[in-house]
Amino acid sequence: MEYAKTQRKLNECRKEITGLREQMRELQGAVTPQAVEDYEFTGPAGPVRLAELFGAHDALFVVHNMGAACNYCSLWADGFNGLVDQIESRAAFVVSTPDSPDAQQKLAAKCGWRFKMVSHQGNSFAEDMGYTSKHGFEPGVSVFKQDGEQVVRVSDTTFGPGDDFCSIWHLFGLLPEGADDWQPLRWDLQ
Repeated sequence: MEYAKTQRKLNECRKEITGLREQMRELQGAVTPQAVEDYEFTGPAGPVRLAELFGAHDALFVVHNMGAACNYCSLWADGFNGLVDQIESRAAFVVSTPDSPDAQQKLAAKCGWRFKMVSHQGNSFAEDMGYTSKHGFEPGVSVFKQDGEQVVRVSDTTFGPGDDFCSIWHLFGLLPEGADDWQPLRWDLQ
C-alpha cells in the first residue's frame, strides 16, 4: 500500500485509539474504590507501611515489578526512571518487588534508577492485588488514594509487551517488522 494511503489509515486507527482511551478514562473516573489493608513492606531503611509511601501526596502509584529476574520488568523500570520527577510532581511513585532491599539497591545502582523501591517479601500484597499466577509474580501497576485513614485502590492494570506503559514498543511498532524477536537487555548483577 502506498505510503500516504497507509498513513491516512494509521491516523484513523490512532483517532479510534484516542476515543477508546477517553471512554476508558470515563469508566475509570466512575469506579468504586477498593479498601485495602495497610501492608508493611521493607525499604532500604527498614519497615514501611503502604500509607507512609504516599508522603505528601494523596495518590500513589505502586508498580508491581517481578524484580531482577525479569529483564522485561527492568525495561519498564528504565522508562519510569526517566519520568519519575514528572510523576512525583503529581503523585507518589514506588516500585515493589519480591527482591530483598539489598538486591533492589544493587540493581538500582547498576541501572541508575532514582525512584523509591520496597520489597513485598513476607507479605501478601502482590497476591492480594492480583499480581501473582501459577507462574509466580506478574507485572503491572496499582493506583491508591487515601480516604481519611483508609487506603483504597482506585485502579490497576497489567504490563506486557506492546502495552501503553513502555514507549519502546510503540517506537518499534513504527518499524515495518515491528519488534520482531527483540528481547530487552538482561542486567548481569554478578
